[in-house]
Amino acid sequence: MSAPAKLDAPFYTEEELDALEKRSPVEALRIAREQAQLARRLAAEPAAGAALPTLEEARAVLEEARRILLRDGGDLELVGLEGGVLVVRLKGACAGCPRSALDLKQVVEALVRRRYPALREVRNVY
Repeated sequence: MSAPAKLDAPFYTEEELDALEKRSPVEALRIAREQAQLARRLAAEPAAGAALPTLEEARAVLEEARRILLRDGGDLELVGLEGGVLVVRLKGACAGCPRSALDLKQVVEALVRRRYPALREVRNVY
């Protein structure tokens, strides 16, 4: 298990890491890993002051995802918005499809969170 990323760690440039790697490859690798973990964590957190969408805004972004799902006979409908969770219902070919969980995360949630990073999750209800 890796150590948690240090929030106060300085970010090194590629040139600085290359120079450090010549002196201490293990230390350079450790720092590069810490920086990558911190960058992923910062990217996953919503920006300060990021607002949750209204139901109409959520409906508009879900239309994009819906068009993608319709290509394969699937569909979705907006059920509601509960705090930071957008609740949808997968329909059509998506209902009962073993791949629907993957599509929900990689298509629907990716589109929604790209536009509204304050949303924590997109959840399917049956």
